[in-house]
Amino acid sequence: MSAFSEALSVTASGLRAQASRLRLTSENIANVDTPGYRRKMVPFNLEQGDNALARVRTGSVNLDRSELTKIHDPAHPLADANGEYEGSNVNLIIEMADAREAQRSYEANLKMFEQTRDMSKGLMDLLRR
Repeated sequence: MSAFSEALSVTASGLRAQASRLRLTSENIANVDTPGYRRKMVPFNLEQGDNALARVRTGSVNLDRSELTKIHDPAHPLADANGEYEGSNVNLIIEMADAREAQRSYEANLKMFEQTRDMSKGLMDLLRR
């Protein structure tokens, strides 16, 4: 495998990992007001290859086990005898920060992908001369 294709493989793994993270973040934001919803998170693992390059792999989706918020609304159909029900444990500010971080990481990986592709194209142009 050439150095260019290995570099493309590494950046593609980063793109896939950040896309997965963005998908889960958007699911969390969409369910911020869903009663009983638990925040989803995905861990990243580095997978060492034959050479010094490591690829990013996503682990299984984990649910945040922190306490669900108690919401007082006696008219809600899920309310108990005290007029409370469990909301979600999604914090919109944290999700927005995670989305921004994932977006920036995705853009950085995409830039590396484009630079590697441009270097490969430049090398091919030199070899044709």
